[in-house]
Amino acid sequence: MADVVKSVPVAHHPACRLHNAGLGHPERPERIDAVLAALRAPALAPCVAWHEATPATRAQLERVHPARYLDALQQVARSGGGALDADTIMSPASWEAALAAAGVALAAVEHGLASGTAFGALRPPGHHALADRAMGFCLLNNVVVAARHAQHLGATRVLIVDWDVHHGNGTQALVERDPSIRYVSMHQYPWYPGTGAEDERGVGNVFNVPRPPGLPRRQYVSDLLAAVEAALEGWGRPDVLLVSAGFDSLAGDPLGGFTLEPEDMAAWTTAFRERVRPAPVVSVLEGGYRLDLLAAGVQAHVRALA
Repeated sequence: MADVVKSVPVAHHPACRLHNAGLGHPERPERIDAVLAALRAPALAPCVAWHEATPATRAQLERVHPARYLDALQQVARSGGGALDADTIMSPASWEAALAAAGVALAAVEHGLASGTAFGALRPPGHHALADRAMGFCLLNNVVVAARHAQHLGATRVLIVDWDVHHGNGTQALVERDPSIRYVSMHQYPWYPGTGAEDERGVGNVFNVPRPPGLPRRQYVSDLLAAVEAALEGWGRPDVLLVSAGFDSLAGDPLGGFTLEPEDMAAWTTAFRERVRPAPVVSVLEGGYRLDLLAAGVQAHVRALA
């Protein structure tokens, strides 16, 4: 029997729009505008319950990032912004936006643990951020901040599934020595950032699915589901499943070469919910750089969460 459609908590914060990496940068404020507009469409009204998040606190961030790194990011913003690497640029308001984005991830976890599903509409994204280094448009690792918060709230075992077209090197680096978290990533390979080979296993808790561009979409769909099964084998049901939801893996995104369609992400979402039930499924936004595809992907994903 199909689930009754219910409202999905969608966490957001207006400060997520304030980060501005400059004219022509793919990670632009219009991304979050497109996501929020898609979720405010009249057809989705029964599926969405809006929740404005509270920015993350230092204590919450320091579960993942050292204080000296947080101080350095804050100082760059106070000094007017600047380039952290070739791709990752801070504006004066980027620190405020990063705190808001991490807070959205925290709120999504809290609402998801209470209701069974949730979506965090946030930017800047996070899965490339290392403990003490920003890269790949990412300042703070939102999904690992969320995972540590879930554990703080009593969810002992956390499964993170990352379907962004780029490997979440930061997420892997932050969890690969911790058997209480398992990480599954399907990503284009070889591609930025060059990590994510199949033999990168951590302490047996990392399950990478590197794939070339241009494969039939059915193969990407089935290969990710198989990797999730492999991650759960011998481990059991997680207490929460977190999705790093990157919509740059959709066919036509300018930063990737996968062939997926929005309905494939909906199929994954439904499969994850069924597989880990009654554990919650909570997702946070990662990449996605063609606005129409990003909007369609988010809509399909949130409908499936409902």
